[in-house]
Amino acid sequence: MQTIEPIVDPEAICAVINDAAIAYRGVIPADCWHEPYMPLEELQEEMEAGVEFSCARRAGRVAGVMGLQRVADVALIRHAYTLTAEQGAGIGSSLLRHLRSQTERRLLVGTWKAAAWAVRFYERRGFRLVPDEEKVRLLRRYWSVPERQIERSVVLVVQ
Repeated sequence: MQTIEPIVDPEAICAVINDAAIAYRGVIPADCWHEPYMPLEELQEEMEAGVEFSCARRAGRVAGVMGLQRVADVALIRHAYTLTAEQGAGIGSSLLRHLRSQTERRLLVGTWKAAAWAVRFYERRGFRLVPDEEKVRLLRRYWSVPERQIERSVVLVVQ
């Protein structure tokens, strides 16, 4: 059984992110990969910028995390990860349902274009890819990411 609840423990969040992000190694451009994928200081900056995390717990431990950030007129899904050993158990789906219930705003998510599994995850849950021109506009307006990441990312939206 799993429970969904708010979480403000940066170390627990980082542990999940860095475990799950191993899937990106060798998939995203080498100049975009670093170890650890999400340093604790970077996560703390994200939280200070308004990313509010929820977690899924299984057997008392944090098994997945997903952040929600309200920016201007939209809400962004940020840093959505499930522990490698827990993937495929419905944790990501549960977290996404929970976050969708937390906002009435248009919901956007950005991910690496090469992370086909992540794109499929969101498409199966009603999100649609936006065209490249709109992707660039959205990433520049609502996110703070380097140009290299903009080139290699996609944005999905659900109303």
